Amino acid sequence: MQKILIVEDEKAISGVLHSILSDELTDYEFVIAEDGLEGYKQVEKEDFALVISDIKMPKLSGTELLKQSLALKPETTFIMISGHADIDSAVSCLKEGAYDFISKPIDINRLITSVKNALVKETLKKENKNLQTENKTLKRKVSKKYQMIGTSPALQKIQDMIEKVAASDARVLITGPNGAGKELVAHAIHNQSDRARGPMIEVNCAAIPSELIESELFGHVKGSFTGAIKDKQGKFEQANGGTIFLDEIGDMSLIAQAKVLRALQESKVSPVGSDKEIKVDVRVIAATNKNMQKEIEEGKFREDLYHRLSVIEIYVPPLDERKEDIKLLVEHFSGMIADEHGTSTKKFDDKAIDALKALSWTGNIRELRNVVERLIILGGNTVSEGDVASFVRK
Repeated sequence: MQKILIVEDEKAISGVLHSILSDELTDYEFVIAEDGLEGYKQVEKEDFALVISDIKMPKLSGTELLKQSLALKPETTFIMISGHADIDSAVSCLKEGAYDFISKPIDINRLITSVKNALVKETLKKENKNLQTENKTLKRKVSKKYQMIGTSPALQKIQDMIEKVAASDARVLITGPNGAGKELVAHAIHNQSDRARGPMIEVNCAAIPSELIESELFGHVKGSFTGAIKDKQGKFEQANGGTIFLDEIGDMSLIAQAKVLRALQESKVSPVGSDKEIKVDVRVIAATNKNMQKEIEEGKFREDLYHRLSVIEIYVPPLDERKEDIKLLVEHFSGMIADEHGTSTKKFDDKAIDALKALSWTGNIRELRNVVERLIILGGNTVSEGDVASFVRK
């Protein structure tokens, strides 16, 4: 139960305050201090939802109590009580950080209103603080999720390119096999760029039916097609001021490709069913696991769009080409999986790591992550070479 501290040297007044407020605020516990010094000791000892303090008191004045308490615990909310002769002091207290002051003789309705408003403010302040903490925690988790792990020359080359590319607004095409970490590269570019404060909107072009891709990217207006029951904002507009990541761009239909090309040329999009053009400021990062030259030769991908997208091209190699990173990746995934399962991190002995390095990883890093989770669940306290032989089928 949250507590309210009443600091008042006149017992009759503190008794009345306690009686009235405890009837109004049944969810709070009340603590009474008979002078400023005792009040400060209470503030030192615990956190209060609210402190109601007289100004003129022996040992330590209410003004000094306010100053010292806020220096110790800046989030503490104070309401000051003053006699008419103490108005200047009360105004001074407001400047020092008090929420309000009530003059004597006390208007009970005014007091109750002020106290309730102060408690609402305190509740909102705590909720906002909790939200900020949760936001920071979530950002740390997201950052860890998209962390690039390894020290291989291949990965170092990619990281060097990211550092150079991120500072510009140049479009980037990321190529490489499925599961190799193309998404991680896209996030790294965005997070290290000037657009990091803006949104990063991801679109999996392979997962959206060709007849819906245009609506998904550019939005639509109500009634533009069957099922369009209300206006919808497209991904390009959602990404305004930030980055749009077009994953599996090689699977996009030729019709949608033409619309994307126009959006890149003019920095404008038109929702389906609308003549309105919407200006967008978006950086485009695309990724594909396909051989784009072959796709162009076969007429499946527009060459002009390819050149628009591939101002910078970053190739992400398969895990089989950077096996020296497997040990660090296993340790990283082991820690992540332990956090997800609420368990302690399992170690992999050297022979287990060597056994994993000896395997071929056609599913790349994504496959390795799944194998690590399997070995953590099924293997011994320390994952051994025997566990790898027993639970990893190749």
